[in-house]
Amino acid sequence: MSLIRFEASKQYYATSSLVIGYALCSSLLAVINKFAITKFNYPGLLTALQYLTSALGVYVLGKLGFLHHDLFKWDTAKKFMPAAIVFYLAIFTNTNLLRHANVDTFIVFRSLTPLLVAIADTTFRNQPCPSKLTFMSLVIILGGAVGYVATDSGFTLTAYSWAFAYLITITTEMVYIKHMVMNLGLNTWGFVFYNNLLSLMIAPLFWVITGEYADVFTAVRSSSGNWFDYDAFFAVSLSCVFGLLISFFGFAARKAISATAFTVTGVVNKFLTVLINVMIWDKHAGPFGLVCLLFTIAGGVLYQQSVTGASTAPSQRDSTASKQTTSENDDDGYGDKDEEKKGISRKISAV
Repeated sequence: MSLIRFEASKQYYATSSLVIGYALCSSLLAVINKFAITKFNYPGLLTALQYLTSALGVYVLGKLGFLHHDLFKWDTAKKFMPAAIVFYLAIFTNTNLLRHANVDTFIVFRSLTPLLVAIADTTFRNQPCPSKLTFMSLVIILGGAVGYVATDSGFTLTAYSWAFAYLITITTEMVYIKHMVMNLGLNTWGFVFYNNLLSLMIAPLFWVITGEYADVFTAVRSSSGNWFDYDAFFAVSLSCVFGLLISFFGFAARKAISATAFTVTGVVNKFLTVLINVMIWDKHAGPFGLVCLLFTIAGGVLYQQSVTGASTAPSQRDSTASKQTTSENDDDGYGDKDEEKKGISRKISAV
């Protein structure tokens, strides 16, 4: 009996540690990235260093036997390349958005993605129109976003140009790219490995297009600016490490707790991000802007509930038929594949 209690207690603390680790990484990541781009004003190089850390981290941990990822194959890489390009654009626009705006603006535009995804699904993929509850949640999201933008004292054309570019790329990824990538049969860590390695290969092209390479070479030759500052080194290192940690804790926590608990954790993380951002510095919205921001997050919570409710109803009606095939499907690995696909989707959504 004591052995059973010990194992149960061990499992509880292990699960709690994973959830707390994911919550800390998720809530701090946007703030850390803002800190990194503030201290190290080279967005293209910063994202490349993050890709290098994640790809190398997955490779090394795979060699050490801590995880399993799909081996790199050029045929798979060619099929994956469109997804990697959109992923790179999403991260690149995200970093430039944080460069020119505060974390609150990023959260507002990130929360707008369900609205655009719903419109795109209905228009281009012939999906049914949203339910009344879903539509109401989308209206709340839109209303909160409009209120935030209207009262944003830090509004600049540059910042909001990057915000809309980020919104378009992340919506494109959600509607089209994920569906395409899921058919490649990669496992979760294989997806992370391919995504980051291919993005790292793409990075030099964007250095040339944006002209950032000239700024980097000038800074290296002159040793000017914040290139060799300890603060810049610390901020970049922290950003890279947290980028890898959120992959580990996110996937591990998703397997350890239910989908509902994971969703609730994700929502709490957004509130923690807002709270941390307000407490540590003055790079945040005013009181009314924060209220509007909370409305967009609340609309996102309502949207998740409406979508979850809609998808649960058919499954309950088909429960009798499911029971007849459960024993046949228990050992075929489909459950794990479904969890991996959900993990991949949430990994990108955390961008």
